[in-house]
Amino acid sequence: MFDKYYRKEISWGGQLLTLETGKIARQADGAVMARLGDTIVLCTAVGARSVKPGQDFFPLTVNYQEKAFAAGKIPGGFFKREGRPSENETLVSRLIDRPIRPLFPPGFRNEVQVIATVLSHDLENDPDIVAMVGCSAALTLSGIPFLGPIGAARVGFIDGAYVLNPTAAQRKLSRLDLVVAGTSEGVLMVESEAAELTEAEMLGAVKFGHEAYQPVIQAIIELAEVAAKDPWELPPEDPSLAALKARIAELGRERMAEAYRIREKLARHQAVEEVKQSILAALEAEGADVAAAKGLMKELEAEVVRNAILDTGIRIDGRDTKTVRPIVCEVGVLPRAHGSALFTRGETQALCVATLGTGQDEQIIDALTGEYREDFLLHYNFPPFSVNETGRLGSPGRREIGHGKLAWRAIHPMLPEKEKFPYTIRVVSEITESNGSSSMATVCGTTLALMDAGCPLVRPVAGIAMGLIKEDRGYAVLSDILGDEDHLGDMDFKVAGTELGITSLQMDLKITSITFEIMEVALAQAREGRMHILREMAKGISGARKEVAATAPRITVITIPREKIREVIGTGGKVIREIVDQTGAKIDIEDDGTVRIAATSQEATDAAIARIRAIVAEPEVGVIYSGKVVKTAEFGAFVNFLPGKDGLVHISELTNGRVARTTDVVKEGDEVKVKVIGFDERGKVKLSMRVVDQVTGADITEQVGEKRPREAQGAEEDGRARRERRAGRERE
Repeated sequence: MFDKYYRKEISWGGQLLTLETGKIARQADGAVMARLGDTIVLCTAVGARSVKPGQDFFPLTVNYQEKAFAAGKIPGGFFKREGRPSENETLVSRLIDRPIRPLFPPGFRNEVQVIATVLSHDLENDPDIVAMVGCSAALTLSGIPFLGPIGAARVGFIDGAYVLNPTAAQRKLSRLDLVVAGTSEGVLMVESEAAELTEAEMLGAVKFGHEAYQPVIQAIIELAEVAAKDPWELPPEDPSLAALKARIAELGRERMAEAYRIREKLARHQAVEEVKQSILAALEAEGADVAAAKGLMKELEAEVVRNAILDTGIRIDGRDTKTVRPIVCEVGVLPRAHGSALFTRGETQALCVATLGTGQDEQIIDALTGEYREDFLLHYNFPPFSVNETGRLGSPGRREIGHGKLAWRAIHPMLPEKEKFPYTIRVVSEITESNGSSSMATVCGTTLALMDAGCPLVRPVAGIAMGLIKEDRGYAVLSDILGDEDHLGDMDFKVAGTELGITSLQMDLKITSITFEIMEVALAQAREGRMHILREMAKGISGARKEVAATAPRITVITIPREKIREVIGTGGKVIREIVDQTGAKIDIEDDGTVRIAATSQEATDAAIARIRAIVAEPEVGVIYSGKVVKTAEFGAFVNFLPGKDGLVHISELTNGRVARTTDVVKEGDEVKVKVIGFDERGKVKLSMRVVDQVTGADITEQVGEKRPREAQGAEEDGRARRERRAGRERE
């Protein structure tokens, strides 16, 4: 039945990597079950056999989905089934998409869908690498025109050594989390978070990963030799297109070059559009294929821009290849925000706003690896007005989620320890203008907003986007690229970090690969730009403010004994709710006894702390407390002087002199001041009112003297005599 079943195994990074095909999902163009350890991902690829009419772009869709059963879990929520993609699923979908997209032939317009489904997760090997390898294999076997295969690997950095595909436990010890993917010739994609690694260490990690996934590429090739379907036949290129391309260049090259000399973005785009329309009008009058001409117009733009840079070293806006656009940094721009910053670099601008919250504001994330809480949130928004367009506002798309995560990775290694800054942090980056690298503007703006909020970052973080123009006759690496240079160039290379090292690196190529020599040049040039940007940022704010904003909650951390946590919380949370309601403070209690009290006023904080300390306090001999009489007896009064703590004021300790009846001095409900004078043989607390001034609460032991033993004994004998007389009367 499974006569086309094939299996390929290799030992990879100390684990067994298995690729199977021909048994599951046999109706897909390509289907591979990829397994590393006990993590299994089903990867499929399907392509449409024809192009939709009017299709002028390559419609590739990549979907990565995690099934809860893969980790032996039932989904949370009311419906108990998987819903819309989580943030991690969206990020991994992009991770797979980015290295495979450049490997489809130019002009290929058939719709292609790639789906990776996690079927098993061993909680050791992350499914994202398995999914990337499996999708590469599925496309290679499918017959769909794909210039792969690609390989992928995760690289860690532990104790100065690179580690291939570190386990979940190893990743906690690693200073680097880097994913690299590419072909046998070179690297196509890098995504990383690092703890201030040097440029040399980052480049070494990329090289290490590139070498490490070569056996994977070879395994896919060997599987394809026996299991691949016949390749699709691509339609021959229309010979008339060459003539049409030449005619477009003849009609518009000079005017297009003139339009691209305009430095202001909107004016330049308007001029470029006018040139395009005039070319199309001329072609239409000549009876040429206008629809085909529209698709060729971008090639003319790319030729004009790229040749100008390679020939003169001067870019669209007049800069050389290394100069960063003018930067303006402002902080405190929103009066009620806990921290805010406006970062403007040329025609790219980010308004970043930081909000400080408590543990109750942490995001609870239900992942395959288990539920965890996130206390640093960074949300990136890209409204259409930022690029002078109209559009629908809705939930964030893949681009917004990806750019936000990139900035998150850049900032995250520099956040202070929770003990030093015990806040939940949310930063929102609103892109108000965009002309190149709004994600790196978000990194810079977030740093400024956090420092404005009083967050003591280990060091400020800045980011810069690098571009590449590469032709057979040479190449040029561009610092701080414009939007047009991104669209018409060959590389998007983003580097973020501090003055000491890199915290995040992301690279995407539009060509099949680049050399490590080019990467080394780009990293060195990016470091120069990053240092310049950090200096410009310091003009806005050079370090964290000493205190958080007046509108932000003040968090005070205290510690209570673990055995007292239940008493502070109370039955069903009754006690802690009462404290919150009466003081207005927010209270978070952790299992180790750490208590965080958050309030906007010191009075509320002090009141909450006093209530908590009173609950957990143990009576101390010699300490004076305020209390309430809860019960009277012939031999004295019981006083509640701490929450849940009662003590006895013996009748002899009520006041100086002989007392006939307890009720002659105190009654139930009276507020009194008492001093702890000791404990009886059963550990019960003994109190005294006699040695405390009931008006001022002062200790007057020296004035009244200690109770003499004989007086105390006489008082006890009088008490026994009274009890005996009462018992006799009851018998009669």
